[in-house]
Amino acid sequence: MLQVSRACDGSNEEDQSGSARQQSDDYYANAYGFTPETWNALYYPSSLPVTEYPGQYEGRTTLSSPTPISVNPFAKYFANSNTGEEVNPAEGRFAFGALGTNLINTGIFNNRFTPANTFRPFQNFGNRVPIIVNPNFNNPVSGFDDCTSPSGESGICVPGKVCSLFGGRPSGSCILGKVCCVNAITTCGGTVTLNNTFWQSPTTAVSAPSTCALTVRMNSKLAEQLKKPICQIRLDFVSFTIGRPTLGVCADTFTVGGSTSIVPTICGENTGQHMYVDVPSSAITPTDVQLIFNFAAGTATRAWNIKIAMLPCGASYLAPTDCLQYFTSATGRVRSFNWQDAAGGHQLNNQNYNICFRTELVSAQRATQMCVSVCTVTNGGDAFSITTTPSVTGAGVAAVPLAGANSAVGISISDGANPPVLTATCLYDFLVIAGSRDANGVENDRYCGSQLNPAIGTAAAPGAATSIQVCSPIRAFKMTYRTDGTELAIGAPFSPATPIGAIADNANTGFCLDFQER
Repeated sequence: MLQVSRACDGSNEEDQSGSARQQSDDYYANAYGFTPETWNALYYPSSLPVTEYPGQYEGRTTLSSPTPISVNPFAKYFANSNTGEEVNPAEGRFAFGALGTNLINTGIFNNRFTPANTFRPFQNFGNRVPIIVNPNFNNPVSGFDDCTSPSGESGICVPGKVCSLFGGRPSGSCILGKVCCVNAITTCGGTVTLNNTFWQSPTTAVSAPSTCALTVRMNSKLAEQLKKPICQIRLDFVSFTIGRPTLGVCADTFTVGGSTSIVPTICGENTGQHMYVDVPSSAITPTDVQLIFNFAAGTATRAWNIKIAMLPCGASYLAPTDCLQYFTSATGRVRSFNWQDAAGGHQLNNQNYNICFRTELVSAQRATQMCVSVCTVTNGGDAFSITTTPSVTGAGVAAVPLAGANSAVGISISDGANPPVLTATCLYDFLVIAGSRDANGVENDRYCGSQLNPAIGTAAAPGAATSIQVCSPIRAFKMTYRTDGTELAIGAPFSPATPIGAIADNANTGFCLDFQER
């Protein structure tokens, strides 16, 4: 750094500064096998259009990159500098907003001490500086290839020094001498400012009753670094197991606070699920988001690994407003929370959210319909079970023992009496697929029961005994899932919230559907 400061003393500032950069680069190349390009990391380089999807959360268009401007980072210190030159705000693969911070976090201070020297006075400083990811920046330390550690954890391939610098945990090896680095927090009560952090359950058993929470810090500095405020958080449940519900009621709970989205309380088994959480723009009203586990007394398996991704406003890969889940592929599988392909799975009470699907290109054309069918179960699970269909008696209509195994649609069925007595079907718990119909054109949009089928059936035999594929031409493709607060029977006295009776339906499991855009 003394060489750098002397490089700016003479009249030939640019030549001397260039020499200092070369010496710094030579040091890194010899000591660590890579060059961090610290001097260039503040600015965007030119980038070529990319035709493929650039990232896991991105759509068919790439992120836009500003036109690069030739900037001298030390211009303001030179007497003969061009005061009219436009200077970009600091922004790079790791954009820290100041040259000194960038130097520290790329290791120029910590690693200036030789690898054999254990004295690193700044090694924890980088952990206290918010870091975001600029996916368009081409930097030697930004080639973060995905990797999987020997224990099955997701990570990124980086040099070992970089992994330690950013508070990561090396686990396994990658090519070119890099390590598989897992950026993880394994404590309760912590704060996240680093994008794409994994929050993992503590290594020691979680006591109960207790609360374990994590704060996701959404501040204006983060917005400045990204040049766009944060508007959404995506939570990926890499693994998620807490106490199961009883009659749909969660004793152990996972909740999200500080969001503008209506995020349902969940529990049970949710590995592989995800959530998109809308947050107030961090540039206007920075709001911390809390991820909270509450554990009830008793023993239960409690383990989780949640990936936290902060998404900027205006990005092409944001989920539409009010979509808790968002799928960005032409085919896939969607499940209700706590659905399991095993005996003992149960749907959760008080669920009310939208599941959205991006319209994809199919055979070089935008998809015109989305079709869904129940998934194949192999371990004793039930692919579709939302409010058991009642069997109705009255006015000479005999009870149908198999009615509980049939599909149901609409909001009620009649017993055929005069005046009729109505019994709720898909009034309190249901899945909406607007405009959906079978191959014969039979259409319905509100489904429940034990099969997915738009057939109405009769009072004696409501619905149908088998599930079939249904397709909807209504774009944007969306489903809405709703359950009420009880699995017990509903009877008189009735109210606006419970206008008609319903039978007990405590064996519901939720749904598992395979979708395909056509």
